[in-house]
Amino acid sequence: MASADLRAELECSVCLNIYTDPVMLRCGHNFCWSCIDRVLDTQEGSGGYSCPECREKFQGRPALHRNITLRNIVENFLPAQPNQEESGVFCTYCVDSPVPAVRSCLHCEVSLCDKHLRVHKKSSEHILCDPTLSMDSRKCSVHKKILEYYCTEDDICICVSCCLIGEHTGHKMKALDEASEKKKETLRNVLQKLLTKREETEERVQSLQEHRRKVEEKAAGDTERVTVLFRDLRRRLEDLEKRVLREISGKAERISVSIRDLEIKKEELSRKMRHIEELCNMTDPLTVLQESDTSDLCDTEDGDNEDRERHEKLLHDGGALDVVGISHTLHTGLSDIITEVNVYFYIQGATDILLDVNTAHNYLHISDDRKTVSWSDRKQNRPETPKRFQDRMQVISSRGFSSGRNYWEVDVGGSDKWRVGMCYPSIERRGEPSGIGWNKKSWGLQRYDNKYEVIHDSNKILLSTNISSNRVRIDLDYEVGRISFYDLCDPIRHLHTFTTTFTEPLHAGLRVLRGCVKICGGNREM
Repeated sequence: MASADLRAELECSVCLNIYTDPVMLRCGHNFCWSCIDRVLDTQEGSGGYSCPECREKFQGRPALHRNITLRNIVENFLPAQPNQEESGVFCTYCVDSPVPAVRSCLHCEVSLCDKHLRVHKKSSEHILCDPTLSMDSRKCSVHKKILEYYCTEDDICICVSCCLIGEHTGHKMKALDEASEKKKETLRNVLQKLLTKREETEERVQSLQEHRRKVEEKAAGDTERVTVLFRDLRRRLEDLEKRVLREISGKAERISVSIRDLEIKKEELSRKMRHIEELCNMTDPLTVLQESDTSDLCDTEDGDNEDRERHEKLLHDGGALDVVGISHTLHTGLSDIITEVNVYFYIQGATDILLDVNTAHNYLHISDDRKTVSWSDRKQNRPETPKRFQDRMQVISSRGFSSGRNYWEVDVGGSDKWRVGMCYPSIERRGEPSGIGWNKKSWGLQRYDNKYEVIHDSNKILLSTNISSNRVRIDLDYEVGRISFYDLCDPIRHLHTFTTTFTEPLHAGLRVLRGCVKICGGNREM
């Protein structure tokens, strides 16, 4: 309706089309420049000029002034109008030569071109709309009347009969324009929210794309390093395999060596026997007595004891695998390989973690080396400072971590009620939110009432199995955003991993309700 009214205001009264280069006469009426210029040409020589709209007379040919405002309105109005030719709706009355319709009348159920729209009745019952072939869709399916209202209770467009005698009698109604504007307002709010979400999503996509680029750059170097490492590991494992196989086959080789040595000794004994037999068969006593190497020939026990012991040892060895010797070779070789891997993928050890006494609750005792924290029934009388925990038996480390991979280990065997973890330095120091794991600024692992749990932001997760050793490890990978907890049993067992994006440095944190816990040295590789 509003579009039809505006179109009527933008039509030239001469050509009945939308203004083209509109100009205004002194009387205030507007026309297309070419239209009014042509009209004035026809009036020339008639004794005067007049406005074709209001018939006001002018002494001379009136000056034409471009109406810039009206031209801008026309330019903004035209792009918003449907393409009449593409719509496929033609004027009902132009039967000889089809002309595209500019409006449709729902009352008359006809479509009109510019020319016939000018002469169409303008009474209120003649409702005009954009050109359409489906006029039934704009009428009530029950009463066949034009849809003029919107039932807010049933969320449906209805006609006047639906309001008065139909099933919507007594319901709250709104005019279509009012209901449409209300819905548009809701849609605009939804659109704004979707726009905000889309912008946030785009920011996440861009940040992940940038992160992927960095990861891919780092992965290229890591791939080369790992390829070289595994090539070297395969070589070392092949060498170790050869050593173990040599040890397995060494026993047979040692027997073969002994056999070879005995065969040589046997040949030597045979040579001596032949020489002695020759001497015994000689008839010349002088020759026999003058033989210079008879002492060597008579020495028959040279190395006998050693050969006998070696012989007995080899015979009584059942040929079983030398488990002890091979195990030692494997352990030594694999230990060397693991050491090389650890050097290749060096993890910075948190060997210098010290507890910050200025943060310790006054019923906690901190050892002189600042490694052990113990619960005490005697107040320590330390000065009250903003850094000190007031309501939780806690203490944090003086050192914070803001990059790289770091880890630290804790001996928890001295307490049956403890909590270990990591936290931001901005963690609260008073009240319930100050507990490690009971806020968004800390992550913890605890033993309480013989249960083991991990905690973050007050959410507790019960571990499926208990910790079997007295030592736990906390591993931090800052850039990746990962805090992991391990039970340092044999083999090491992973307990839980938290993942997030860190926004502050992270400090080690300890809580003790009974007994004591102790920070241990790092450098124990997983």
